[in-house]
Amino acid sequence: MSKDFFDVVNERTSIREYDSSVKLSKEELTDLLETTVKSPSAWNLQHWHFMVFTSDDVKERLLPIAYNQKQVVEAGAVIAVLGDLEANKNTDVVYNPLVEAGHMTEDVKNILAGQINGAYQSPVYARDAAFTNASLAAMTLMLAAKAKGFDTCSMGGFNAEKFVEEFKVEDRYVPVMLISVGKAAKPAHSSDRLPVEQVTTWL
Repeated sequence: MSKDFFDVVNERTSIREYDSSVKLSKEELTDLLETTVKSPSAWNLQHWHFMVFTSDDVKERLLPIAYNQKQVVEAGAVIAVLGDLEANKNTDVVYNPLVEAGHMTEDVKNILAGQINGAYQSPVYARDAAFTNASLAAMTLMLAAKAKGFDTCSMGGFNAEKFVEEFKVEDRYVPVMLISVGKAAKPAHSSDRLPVEQVTTWL
């Protein structure tokens, strides 16, 4: 399936009612995630991790944590987007292949590693970077899903502490949002956007 990018952007809406008979295969979800991980990230550290909920029983466990939003159990899948609070640990795996391929010198890699590890001395920076970069991935995921003919809804309304406890999330990761993925049972109601003039300052 191939769609014009601007059609995808204009057609994407937040769907809260899904056809529960439509399931997504592991292959389809993997395909979406393979596109998602092409998202940009600071220093290319790829500050994201995904938890994919597909079975009915695990979605039922998620339902109360997501304040009983019915799309959690009706959608074909729910993907939790997590931010990596320790993305600096990815430095070697990201940069060593570049050094080995001759695209970067060892000295440059060491300079970058010093900058990265210096930034990650700040817990505030680590958390901000986790949320910012994981959110870039989340948007890519929703657009990729729409391009493939699926619908989505991003959900920030969930109990992050209970999510971490119930699904044994490592301390390294922070839950950023949940995204339902499936086929709409009915179209979303129309919603307007503020005029560009109202949200833009030209300098």
